[in-house]
Amino acid sequence: AEDIVAAPQGHGQRVLVVEDDPSVRLLIRDVLEEVGYSAIEAGDGAAALPILASDTAIDLMISDVGLPGINGRQLAETARAHRPDLPILFVTGYAENAAIRADFLGTNMAMITKPFSLDDLGRKISEILSPDTIKSRAG
Repeated sequence: AEDIVAAPQGHGQRVLVVEDDPSVRLLIRDVLEEVGYSAIEAGDGAAALPILASDTAIDLMISDVGLPGINGRQLAETARAHRPDLPILFVTGYAENAAIRADFLGTNMAMITKPFSLDDLGRKISEILSPDTIKSRAG
């Protein structure tokens, strides 16, 4: 039987949420705050760029793939230019097949498909930000 462990609580880690749909952005922010993370919001890639280029501490970026203007993948490349170790969680409305997903995702990147439950999102964020989980998954 699998151990179902409650999502580990965050300790105020900062998460940049880049999402053009205000209701989805609000939902993600609520989940983050509920599990102990702090959210910085950007409505599109252009709004996220100055935050990424600044010296603001960011522990994770959650970005919609289909952003207007700069898309999520382009934003991720720019983010990594400024912050090579930044973990990135992509939110997508499309169920990409495994090959596309593998091609799309680089090191320390993950993807979640809409619609997702709050539990799914909380678990995914905890997985990315909890080094123990990452180690055990790599094994």
